[in-house]
Amino acid sequence: MDQEVKTPSRRGMLFGAAIAGTAAAAVVALPKVAPQEAAQETLKPAPEKGGGYSLTAHVKQYYSTTLI
Repeated sequence: MDQEVKTPSRRGMLFGAAIAGTAAAAVVALPKVAPQEAAQETLKPAPEKGGGYSLTAHVKQYYSTTLI
């Protein structure tokens, strides 16, 4: 009984190396996730007549991301 022994192809090896390189680059490029501090703001009661925009920490953080 003859059994063929397949040798790894060069194309498959290059494809695997490309995938490994891409995965390594993605891990390096991703920002490191730091745990958020346990700072919680006390919520103010909503105004009776509506409106009441207030500049909170999350709004300030959003504005800082929109700067060019």
